[in-house]
Parts: sequence; structure tokens; C-alpha cells
Amino acid sequence: MRAIGIILAGGKSTRMKELSRKRAVCAMPVAGSYRSIDFALSNMEYSRIQKVAVLTQFNSRSLNEHLSSSKWWDFGRKQGGLFLFTPSFTSENSNWYRGTADAIAQNISFLKNSHEPYVVIASGDCVYKMDYNAVLEYHVDKRADITVVVKDMPADVSVERYGTVRMDQDGRITDFVEKPIVAHSQTISCGIYVIRRRVLIDLLGRCEEEGRFDFVQDILIRYKDIKRIYGYRLNDYWSNIASVEDYFNTNMDFLNPAVRHYFFREYPEVHSKVADLPPAKYNVGVSVKNSLLSSGCIINGTIEDSVLFRQVYVGNNCVIRNSLILNDVYIGDNTYIENCIVESDSTIQANSYYKGENGIRIVVEEKGERYNM
Repeated sequence: MRAIGIILAGGKSTRMKELSRKRAVCAMPVAGSYRSIDFALSNMEYSRIQKVAVLTQFNSRSLNEHLSSSKWWDFGRKQGGLFLFTPSFTSENSNWYRGTADAIAQNISFLKNSHEPYVVIASGDCVYKMDYNAVLEYHVDKRADITVVVKDMPADVSVERYGTVRMDQDGRITDFVEKPIVAHSQTISCGIYVIRRRVLIDLLGRCEEEGRFDFVQDILIRYKDIKRIYGYRLNDYWSNIASVEDYFNTNMDFLNPAVRHYFFREYPEVHSKVADLPPAKYNVGVSVKNSLLSSGCIINGTIEDSVLFRQVYVGNNCVIRNSLILNDVYIGDNTYIENCIVESDSTIQANSYYKGENGIRIVVEEKGERYNM
């Protein structure tokens, strides 16, 4: 493909509450065995983009470990590859990334040292599948300066937390409002952009001169009447992990057979770093209904409408309903969990009771003695 890729993975989300205390949002586990960033990386791989930069900042240790080897997404190559950029303090600059545009600007050498004419910019906290080549073809056909991937949301979905756009009959964006108080359009930006590399370098230079740091506010919205900015509609599944409710609902979507088939049975595949763990073990007398169980799990109780991530131990006579149990959790005997997200590395003592009465309850327990209770 005639493009390089940039994945924005450094943002901090207060709406994720305790879940973002130990990891970046892009490192959040999804669908049992994946991470949020795997979907953007797999899309880059499928689109044959051979040179991809991941820009990290906040709480990036877990994400850096996940990206320690690029072979899982076929980026282990002599030409191109996967590049991980974190803020660097130099004699000229001593700032953290102050926004999405500033994050790219601080790594401007990645753009200047590349030769591909286009850049695909994507957020690392979205779950979707896409061939970026189709967006690039649309971009070239429209002779656009910037193309934004957009999606029409159902009328009953609140879109005030997204960037909303309005387009004319030709697809050109005429209005772009970031997180409006009152939305006048159900068409949202998916956080995926295609732009010519030299145009991006020029716009980032202007932003730096004027002390502007945000890609949406200071480039897309500021130049919408000057640059030719078009919208490309995405009609397939797309979800943004920006809050606890988004995260919970996205994982619950994978209990739908149609969603699982779309992501895991239809080409292209979604790739992730593989853990060398045995398959889940179901002991005598267990009951599992409409649930996803990942490798390394040992199950002794009842599981219904839930997603269990890697290396979860469920004790005798436990009941887990409509919940997410993240990696490496020990659940003691006779425990009841419903409408909850149990944080990774937690130890749930025997005879515990957790239920989310009004919304999703986040359970965070410190790791302690597990087997002498």
C-alpha cells in the first residue's frame, strides 16, 4: 500500500475509572484473548501497510510488553516494520504529548524519513475490521486533502461524546463538532483518517508555530472550509472503548454468534500476541451457557452470559452471570458475581457476593493468599 500507518495509543481516559489505573485504554483486554490495539494493527497488516508507528504515553508498560514483538502482525521485516514512540526529552523539547497533533509532530522525523505519499492515522481503542485501501481509493477519487472515516449511528444512540459531522451530497464534510452539547447529526467520526504525507507535515508545522496541539480541533475543524475534507462511511461493526459501559458492552457483543463469526471466521483474521497456555478446563459438574472462556481457565462453577479472560480460576459452587472476569483472577468457593467487571490479578475470597445493582460494578481486589482460605 502507498501509505504508512500511525496508531494513536497514548491518551488517558478518566471515564474508564479503575480500569485505566494500571494500563492504557489501548491495552484493555477484549473478547477473551485480544487487546484493543490488536484490531487497528490487524487492519494495518491486512491493508498491507508495511511501516507503522504506535505513539504511546499514559500508563504504557502493559502496552509496551504486548508490542514487544512485531511478528504477530507480520511487521518483523527489513523494510518498514513496527515502531514504538514514547515522549522523549531533548535539548529542544521537554514536553509530554500535549495532544494528538503534538504527538505526531514530536515524531515528525518518522514522516519526513518515509517515502510513501499517504498516511493512515487510526485510534488504537476501537474494535472494527477495515481495509484502509478502500478509504485510500475513495480519498484519491475525491481528490481530497483529508478523508475521515464516519459512521451513521442509530437514532436512539447518544452521540454527544463523539465528534459529529455533516456532509453534502458529494460526501464533503460541511460541519464538524467535537463532543457537542446537543448533537444535530447522528453521523460520527470513527477516529480514522487518510491524508497526504506532505500535507500532514505542512499542517503540523503550522500547528507548532501557532501553539496548537489537537488534530481534530486544530486541523480538521479549523481547516474544514479551506481544505477538501471528505467522509467515508463505514457500514460494518465498529465500537469505541471510551468508558466502562462501552468496554462492557463491546465485550458482551462477542457473545453474539454473528459478531464472533464476523471477527474470527471471516477473512481477514484478527491477530494478537499468543500466550502459551493450555485450553480451558471444565471440571465435573460445571455449567457454562453463552459465555467465552479463554486459555488457562479452570472452571468449577456456573458461568452464564459472561466473558472470562486468560488464567481465571473459578472455585466450587460459584455463580458468575453477565460479567467480565479479566486476566489471572482467582475466585474462591461459593462466590456470587453478577453485572461486574473483575479487575485482573484480583483474588476474590470464598463466600463473597458482588452484584452491580445500578449499572456495572468494578471489583478490584488486592492480590493475596489464594489457596489457603
